[in-house]
Amino acid sequence: MAKPKPSWIEKVKASKPPVVKPAPLNFAGMLKGQMMLIPSPKLLDTFIRALPEGKAMDMTTLRNELAKQNRAVVSCPVTTGIVLRTVVEAANEAHAKGAQIKNLTPVWRVVDAKAAVLKKVAFDPKWILEQRAREGI
Repeated sequence: MAKPKPSWIEKVKASKPPVVKPAPLNFAGMLKGQMMLIPSPKLLDTFIRALPEGKAMDMTTLRNELAKQNRAVVSCPVTTGIVLRTVVEAANEAHAKGAQIKNLTPVWRVVDAKAAVLKKVAFDPKWILEQRAREGI
């Protein structure tokens, strides 16, 4: 019998530590050799939870702040996008299980209506957009 896939929440909790290493190539504003952060779901989850209510942050700023906080120059845009989806799916999973909004990772502070991640999620992101509106962002 196949082992069941871990839930999104489990993926965040069990994530490996983030890594900082030289960027392998010039890509998306990164220069080869710059110290690049490969974030983990747990790191991104913690970062988003620290954002104050009513404050939105775009992906470029998020990547720059994550890098700075982790002694890197840049954050990998591909990995950050993948990890963001994991955190968004975990927040939705917790929401679907009845978690109160105040206990969720406030992904709506970094995900707006135009965010690429919303095209990939396995749920209707309406509640994310409703939370943005509730916070006036």
